Amino acid sequence: MENTWSLLFVVTIHCEKINSSPFEVKRPGETVKICRGTEHCDYDEVYWYQERDTETFTLILYIDKSNGDIDKRFNHSQKDDFSAVYKQNSWELQIQKAKLNHSATYYCSCYKSLLLTPVVKPVVSVYPAASRAHLEGKSSLLCLASAMFPPLVQLSWKRQKENGPLEDLLPAEGEQLVIRKSACTAAILLIHQQEKRKYKYRCYVRHEGGPVEAETQQETRDRPPTEHMLTDCFLLTFSHHQIS
Repeated sequence: MENTWSLLFVVTIHCEKINSSPFEVKRPGETVKICRGTEHCDYDEVYWYQERDTETFTLILYIDKSNGDIDKRFNHSQKDDFSAVYKQNSWELQIQKAKLNHSATYYCSCYKSLLLTPVVKPVVSVYPAASRAHLEGKSSLLCLASAMFPPLVQLSWKRQKENGPLEDLLPAEGEQLVIRKSACTAAILLIHQQEKRKYKYRCYVRHEGGPVEAETQQETRDRPPTEHMLTDCFLLTFSHHQIS
């Protein structure tokens, strides 16, 4: 079952600015209704703020949009001039009788929920890939990264000689094909069997959740490749010409 997290964040809706142009000048004594948009709020708490040109945000009132209750305990100097009016599934801030000192920018804010899928590290495995390349003196390995979120990963290979250190695999030392699907990413490595030295190969995966390496180290001569390999992502059947 996919896990989800619920995140609360504040949505601020920019409202009408009185006196920002001659077309928005209100006559003294007129009723002014400012802003709609609270229908987008997922919770009942809606806060209204005022910002004058020379002042910071000040909280005017709080309204419970489930029942229309208004809380003006925030000591705004003009709190009694404001009310809230319900219209078309939203709450508007209303000034019953506009005054010159009401000129300001008004904002409403509320909480909105967002479902997030947590980051999940990939499951990484190395297998012998089904291929006819071994008939031409080559062998192929499959590195499979699956079950991760988000799905974007980067795959790379390293090799290790018996009793030796890990080495980065250079392009000349192996051909690689990367296949990306929605559920997984696979990298097929084609290597030369005629090399006299015996190596183990390890796959490394870089992911947003952190680096992951394959637990299985597959020696190139441990066992022949299987004819088909069925994964939970897709059926993999490879031939030499696909990666040459």
